[in-house]
Amino acid sequence: MQRARALIRDVPDFPKPGILFRDITPVLGDPLAFREVIDALAARYRNQGLTKIAGIESRGFVFGSALAYALGLGFVILRKPGKLPCKTYSATYALEYGHDTLHIHQDALQKGDRVVVMDDLIATGGTAKAAAELVTQAGAELAELCFVIELGFLKGREKLQGLPVHALITY
Repeated sequence: MQRARALIRDVPDFPKPGILFRDITPVLGDPLAFREVIDALAARYRNQGLTKIAGIESRGFVFGSALAYALGLGFVILRKPGKLPCKTYSATYALEYGHDTLHIHQDALQKGDRVVVMDDLIATGGTAKAAAELVTQAGAELAELCFVIELGFLKGREKLQGLPVHALITY
């Protein structure tokens, strides 16, 4: 993960003063770094009996779909309200100021599916917890919550109360 880690840039005071944003877009723009990330994840999940990868809007779509392709699996999208056209399950989670919701199509997963949820970053863990709830609400088994970056100092893993979590890079 040396190449990917070296490319993640710090953006101070984004999206508001006092926040240090970890920008992963340079990793996406570098084919060797992007391949390094996907290859590492594919090696981890190759023989775990997975049936689907679920990606959290929006950067989770990029990493998750590439991982699903590498593993020969289907890809499921977890989206914000009003973005999915069919019946959905939903899970609401707290933000620093207010709440947000994730949705999944009710027919996206079935009993017997074994799923890894993918996103670019875990911070406080609220979005990840909602994603895990959606997977189980849809009747599937959550194999793991997976992230490229973990902001360990925000203790998001603790909010997930023992759910399986993997991150490639921790700050």
